[in-house]
Amino acid sequence: MSGIDTNVEKRKINIFKIGGIWCFKYFFNDGEIFNKLSEYYNRDKYRFEVNNIEERKKVMEYLEYKGFEIALIENSSDYTVKISKSNKYAAILKNSIESYERERDKIFTMKDLVSVDPIKWTRLNELSR
Repeated sequence: MSGIDTNVEKRKINIFKIGGIWCFKYFFNDGEIFNKLSEYYNRDKYRFEVNNIEERKKVMEYLEYKGFEIALIENSSDYTVKISKSNKYAAILKNSIESYERERDKIFTMKDLVSVDPIKWTRLNELSR
């Protein structure tokens, strides 16, 4: 018997190329998976990071074995949310994999397309004014 639960729909993880690293954010309900990948976990940024193609391949193979569907994202523009620096952003930060400031804006790269919901972020921005 394999270590994969075939009765569940595949869970998807996006692995983003950000600068010189590949990274992803996912909450694993299974402590075994987190423990296996813990050497790649950046506690300051709340994300997993791999520094080279060999590490990425190793992590991807393990996650696929565990039943995850992996997508490599080199162009993160579709995953970007931009808000004013003066707005509250804690809710956005929770689902972002990277953030930085540019002029008067705070820019976030979100972990998945579901998190890039313009109506949701527009409402948050309006509420925080």
